[in-house]
Amino acid sequence: MLAVLVANRGRIVGRRELAREAGLAALNQRRCDSVLVVVRRQLGPDSIITVRSRGWMLADHAVSAAESLLASDPA
Repeated sequence: MLAVLVANRGRIVGRRELAREAGLAALNQRRCDSVLVVVRRQLGPDSIITVRSRGWMLADHAVSAAESLLASDPA
């Protein structure tokens, strides 16, 4: 999910698009919310901007930390 947000930096990504691109489309729609909680714990509470009724976007200041986290992830 973090990779999707990094790939779409600077734009809002809706729940359906985020779930589809992250491979979570078959799961409960609220699964995105719980995964984003984990991402916020790793990057900081203001790393992901919630745009009410539209989706989420990665904050500009969190991009480099997100890329570092993705680069260090063995999976």
